[in-house]
Amino acid sequence: MIHQFIFAAPKPELSDAEFQDYWVHVHAVKYASRISQIKRYLIDTRIPFEGDLGKSLLPHQGIAEIWLENDTEQLASLRSEEFLQGARLDEPNWAAFWLTIGIDTEAHEIVTGPPLSATEPGGVKLTVLMKRRPGLDLATYRRLTLDLYAPIVAGLPGLRRYLHCHTRDGFYTFGEAGFDSVEQLWFDDVDALRAALASSHYGDRVRPAQEAVADPAHLFSMTAKEHWIIGPQPR
Repeated sequence: MIHQFIFAAPKPELSDAEFQDYWVHVHAVKYASRISQIKRYLIDTRIPFEGDLGKSLLPHQGIAEIWLENDTEQLASLRSEEFLQGARLDEPNWAAFWLTIGIDTEAHEIVTGPPLSATEPGGVKLTVLMKRRPGLDLATYRRLTLDLYAPIVAGLPGLRRYLHCHTRDGFYTFGEAGFDSVEQLWFDDVDALRAALASSHYGDRVRPAQEAVADPAHLFSMTAKEHWIIGPQPR
């Protein structure tokens, strides 16, 4: 299963709220959800949080999460009339498409968490973009993130669910991918997230483990709430 992340930013004349409202209630429902190859579809709308990572904050105000069965289904989705004559044509109406970041990943579930529900979203979610530190080869990075780093992150107080997703091999065909991982951490609310990042476990264990594998110059995060469009059960 391909777990795709699409980070999107509002076109200049739209406010963040207008951008998010159009994405969730118009674009997602009227266009993107009609692409039959998409098995599950979730939009994360950004919420203010002072602890987001990055030397400069990401300009994006949301993330589309899309699940596709395989490469064949993904290609079919990109050739479909629903994409070419629908979702793609609608994008300039609301998104600064020149800022879009798309990443296809293989997801690894570290902390399973409670059953997913479309009617009771899972609190708040921290999504982190990671690039391996200079000198670390990709295979070693992947091994270390799963065998050493992720188990430490899993010990954060208040953590409800945790995914660590590796960028798929195809993104390295013609050079380096922009990011090597996308990780996601769920908490009950912003206060619980804030407490986790202020905890001794984060300062004493998570941060050093992160610094051992990730380049701090290419580390960014976004705090958001979920909106299921298709799912959480696959259609």
